[in-house]
Amino acid sequence: MKLRYLAPVVAFALTTVAAHAQVGVYFNPIAIRVSNSVLDSGPFDYFSPGKTSQVMYGFDFGGFYDFYHAGKLDGGLGLRESDLHTNNAVLQSFLLSARVSAHPFSRPFKPYLEAAVGKGTSKSPLSTVRIGKVDFGVFAGVDYTLHRHVDFRVVEIGYGSLITSSSATIGGGGTIAIPPSTLLNFSTGLVFHF
Repeated sequence: MKLRYLAPVVAFALTTVAAHAQVGVYFNPIAIRVSNSVLDSGPFDYFSPGKTSQVMYGFDFGGFYDFYHAGKLDGGLGLRESDLHTNNAVLQSFLLSARVSAHPFSRPFKPYLEAAVGKGTSKSPLSTVRIGKVDFGVFAGVDYTLHRHVDFRVVEIGYGSLITSSSATIGGGGTIAIPPSTLLNFSTGLVFHF
């Protein structure tokens, strides 16, 4: 992915902002269930033969900058990049997001919500062709404060959609139009604040 190093560069560049702003960086494991309602019977099926879904594993790296503060709400922007693999299939995404986080409790739980859009790239197991399409997702999670500069991401759940590679998109003789795949994300890990 050509934008692979943009997220880390922007995330670390944001650490020089004013002290009242909240900057966070994370690198966490992620699992995504990719599913489709239509079976691809062509040679470049994105899933295992005869299946319409699979679980992929990898990492999720990103950062956010909360520049708006109003009472118990913070708002800002985020960047995230994911890289997942399974059964020789590849799924990568680079997303820009709008983010809202809340502090409804005195501490330590901080729920958040992100709406993201960007580019998703996929490669089916039997092809060398990578297909890049518009990717979008909505992510919700809860962070638990461990220290002033470290949060534990208890859970993050996301829902998105992406047109993945298939016999129809690669041109391998697939006659059935394949709709966008549904992406159901699960992640956990650490968030570092600056």
